[in-house]
Amino acid sequence: MAGDAEADGQVDIVGHILDSKNLDVPFINAHNWVDGHIALPQFQPIYGIDLSISKHLLMMWVASGLLILLLTVAFRRPQAVPFGLANLFEAVVLFIRDEVVLPIMGEDGRRFLPYLLTVFFFILFCNLIGLFPYSATATGNISVTAALALCTFAVTQAAGIKNNGLIGYCRSLVPSGMPGWLLPIMIPIELMGLLSKPFALAIRLFANMIAGHVAILVFLGLIIMLKNYYLAPFSVAFAAAIYLLEIFICFIQAFIFTLLSALFINMAAHPDH
Repeated sequence: MAGDAEADGQVDIVGHILDSKNLDVPFINAHNWVDGHIALPQFQPIYGIDLSISKHLLMMWVASGLLILLLTVAFRRPQAVPFGLANLFEAVVLFIRDEVVLPIMGEDGRRFLPYLLTVFFFILFCNLIGLFPYSATATGNISVTAALALCTFAVTQAAGIKNNGLIGYCRSLVPSGMPGWLLPIMIPIELMGLLSKPFALAIRLFANMIAGHVAILVFLGLIIMLKNYYLAPFSVAFAAAIYLLEIFICFIQAFIFTLLSALFINMAAHPDH
């Protein structure tokens, strides 16, 4: 584990993609050159809930703060024709609205646009921040992606109940015209299908974000494991190629999570479509 590796004076490769109680920094408390760390504040659990600050939690704060700062700077002076940073954000917002939300959800999707845009930008910033040295990818933590999926699940159920009523929404979970004797079989199946949607959202984002980092570390780790420095140029080249691909994946995964969220919300709000 991370603590054991640091105690032995070795670089902990796996620890850099996992959550920890330390923030990776250069030189400070370093055992191997620039492999240093700073201990993050830890607190006693309150009613069994650990409110300590972890590396991934800090990265989410950084992503949120950076997003708020950039949006504030970009739109501090609203203009009819935005330019610069405001133009970049507006282009992304219009793309999500016109190519994702409205085609899937219709005009009714406008009321869900604030939530979907928030999810998109938050995931995107968390993904991109994880590409910087000494940072971490919060969306590579299953707890984070599960929380995001549960948010979409809550919005989905709220949309379904509001549009169809509680009884109508519950009835919509089972196909109409179903024989009564099949209900004991179909109801558990439909409930499993309902719960599988947030599960798929969480696992898909988690797996895709952690896979790229693992691949990069594997290629770089070959240099140390095989102790062959002639292999270094090839390992670094492959790692650099995957790193560039990761930049593209950061945008794709934020887009897919938003797209599927819009699709699930629309399916719950309009089960007859």
